[in-house]
Amino acid sequence: MKTKVLIVEDDPHILLGLEEVLKSDGFDVAGCNRGDQAIDAVKKQRPALLVLDVMLPGLSGYDICKQLRAKKVATPILMLTAKGQEIDKVVGLELGADDYVTKPFGVRELLARIHALLRRTAAAPSPETNGQAPFQIGSATINPKTFQIKRQKEVEELTSKELKLLQLFAFHPGEVFSRDRLLNEVWGYNYYGTTRTLDQVIVQLRKKLGDNGDDPKHLLTVHGVGYKLIQ
Repeated sequence: MKTKVLIVEDDPHILLGLEEVLKSDGFDVAGCNRGDQAIDAVKKQRPALLVLDVMLPGLSGYDICKQLRAKKVATPILMLTAKGQEIDKVVGLELGADDYVTKPFGVRELLARIHALLRRTAAAPSPETNGQAPFQIGSATINPKTFQIKRQKEVEELTSKELKLLQLFAFHPGEVFSRDRLLNEVWGYNYYGTTRTLDQVIVQLRKKLGDNGDDPKHLLTVHGVGYKLIQ
């Protein structure tokens, strides 16, 4: 059975080109050209991976990504963006995207990233389905099944990247992780972005953990190296 990929892209030439490339590589491909039809297309097609353009009519790729993750849809998302600014890539990754490719992109790079995402998904069971019990970091309880973090009566949502980072730290308390290792473990070895993306996610995690940003007690910076968790 062929692996299905859903492409959400409003440019008909790019959509057609992507469909041909992926079909020639052995994928079953479905297409959608409007952002406001993408959520329904994901429900109908149930793809193994979503290739999602950022600029779309009806609903942006960012909004689609945010809505899918809010619905606990864990389908890997590869975002396509014509923007080269780091902040735009950071926004997409923080909303739950797994990787991105900046237009114009090479066919070989695109295929390599798609295959890498699918390999990571196959190798690491989704936190939604692997039955892991909730775990504690400080006063916060993290529930992998619901992608939520709870402190007293306050409950916040976690992105897939945030959850993976917390699991990695919690399973190796006190161990110092370099920024490169964290990027490789969570974003994958094909990730070509900068460590600034990781640093931004750590800032968000500290807020959700209730870990004072000026004087964190749990998620600590190891200067010149990376981060470690102290329970």
